[in-house]
Amino acid sequence: MKKSFFLLGFCLLFAGVSFADFNAEMQSYIEELKNEAKAENADFSDFDAQRGAMIFSTKHRGKNDTLISCQSCHSEDLKASSVNVFTNKTLEPLAPSVNPKRLSDVKEVKKWLKRNFKDVFLREGSAQEKGDVLYYLIAQ
Repeated sequence: MKKSFFLLGFCLLFAGVSFADFNAEMQSYIEELKNEAKAENADFSDFDAQRGAMIFSTKHRGKNDTLISCQSCHSEDLKASSVNVFTNKTLEPLAPSVNPKRLSDVKEVKKWLKRNFKDVFLREGSAQEKGDVLYYLIAQ
């Protein structure tokens, strides 16, 4: 019973994420990603924060053959500071709700998505994966 309430709450948490939650510059980038995702997969309809949460939390053999996920550096609580496991540098909270600078500069977002996907997955993320992760992060 508790499990089903948790799952329902989790689903409702992400139900309200939308394109409009991003600033104008990021909305343009999201549109670009949507166009790329549609070109990669004709069945693509929209990004999904739940898929983004799975991408963010699932561990993979990544950089230096280390078993890591995005949470390895950014932690489970995206509203708190964390420590990069490779550099030992403190990372400011990733959640835009507590750190308004996050997800506001497209150049920075592109740079870190590319770098972090390569660290965790040893490849660049697809347009759909990037969009899913961005929808997950904006919901935080």
